[in-house]
Amino acid sequence: MVPTSPSLRIGITIGLHQEAETLWNNGIKQNAVFLAEALKASRLVGSVRLVNTTAVRITAALPWDQRRWPTVAFEDAKDSLDVLIELGGQISAEQTDYLKRRGTRLVSYCCGFEYVHTMESILFGRPLWGYDLFINQRYDDLWVIPQVAPISQHYFSTLRRRPATIVPFVWDPVFIEERSQALPDAGRYHPRHGPRRLSVMEQNLDVVKFCLYPILIAEEAYRRRPEAIAWLHVTNASRLAHESKEFVALMNQLDIVRQHKASFLGVYETPAFLSEMSDIVISHQWENALNYFYLEVCWQGYPLVHNAHLCADLGYYYEGNDVEAGCARLLEVFDKHDEQAGAYAARQRELIKRYLPGNAEVVSRYEALLRRLMATPPS
Repeated sequence: MVPTSPSLRIGITIGLHQEAETLWNNGIKQNAVFLAEALKASRLVGSVRLVNTTAVRITAALPWDQRRWPTVAFEDAKDSLDVLIELGGQISAEQTDYLKRRGTRLVSYCCGFEYVHTMESILFGRPLWGYDLFINQRYDDLWVIPQVAPISQHYFSTLRRRPATIVPFVWDPVFIEERSQALPDAGRYHPRHGPRRLSVMEQNLDVVKFCLYPILIAEEAYRRRPEAIAWLHVTNASRLAHESKEFVALMNQLDIVRQHKASFLGVYETPAFLSEMSDIVISHQWENALNYFYLEVCWQGYPLVHNAHLCADLGYYYEGNDVEAGCARLLEVFDKHDEQAGAYAARQRELIKRYLPGNAEVVSRYEALLRRLMATPPS
């Protein structure tokens, strides 16, 4: 039955590993909060809670406002849900059976590039699940965000035996603004005279977000305009610089490294690193063409040189793996960005509105998904 008043009680799963787990180690928990905000804006929804599927206790140490985003254990939520969206924590076969007996609709919200993770696990000996694999095949619907659909949509559909629907990507600046409050100028970009500090902040955990092409773009720019570059910072790269002989050998071919203008650092939170260490961000992705990081950088007004085609109107876009094109966009930033930095920042925020939870089109599309879900008998 489709509700005609705000009555749907919705849970969104998370999988906590610590009571005070950071929001910045991956985007999954942020994803759950942003989706909650979008669903709360729907006329069909009465309540939304985050549902933890692990044994970690829910305490005041969580890094979000639990009055705004109530967070409960699965056991405390299982009897009062009309819809459970499995996003950041998986429920078991027994938990699934319990919900199904109650008539609760179960949605799989797919926001990771799991085909890549699976491929790398099998080919390169990165354990994921071993022989103990549970793929839930009792979902009522599969929802897939746009950036993971090209490589993972049909992987999800076949294994979970249900067609997958591409759903709106949602993002909110609430966390980056909260984390930036105490930073100079609230962490926003401001022009800086003299040579620029270049930053590369790819995760370097898999082939999807790897630092090499951004480094090559910086190298090409350095060969042309060495006086324009103060430093290249590459985060999430300390392990590579200390443990990978191949990475070190490659880096030693580059002028920007041999002339001691590059550093390979550990893990940093985006807001502080942008504010304290960055003037320009260079990025590259492979099958992940929409990412919170791009929106965080652009929302704060930093020039972003990137190849993410799903948001090509943001920042300074270059196509594919074209290092020369990326270098040309970087040189453009050197020459022209600061004279129009204010207009650039305002335009970025205007463009990003299409992803915000309160955007009417985003809310309308999720309402249509909920109507379809509730109109279909439970599987």
